[in-house]
Amino acid sequence: MGWNDFRTGTRVGHYERQGGLDMAVVMSMHWAGVTPEQYDMVRDVVGWEEVPAAGGQVHVAWFDAQGFHVTDVWESQQAFETFFTERLAPAIQKAGITGTPETGFSPLHRRFIAAGISGAA
Repeated sequence: MGWNDFRTGTRVGHYERQGGLDMAVVMSMHWAGVTPEQYDMVRDVVGWEEVPAAGGQVHVAWFDAQGFHVTDVWESQQAFETFFTERLAPAIQKAGITGTPETGFSPLHRRFIAAGISGAA
């Protein structure tokens, strides 16, 4: 299974609120073997800080001994999947990233962003 098959891995359901409308979700990803240089290349190619992804709300990324980690908040799982297919996947391929990430989705219960916090850091 390759990076473009992430949806068949550890995906956790599709969440809908009453009335059939998608609800905000937390997307968690762990990808062993991805380097900070590859992440920076993907970020630069996709340009999500300059042209935010439709439906993307919060993005946090970090590295540790187990590899690359991301926690995002999206307006819906479909919004993330559309972003992945249309913008992220081509950049991942260009960066030479291989393997399959562990990806999961959970319904957002609460989001808080401290006053004065905005933009990229």
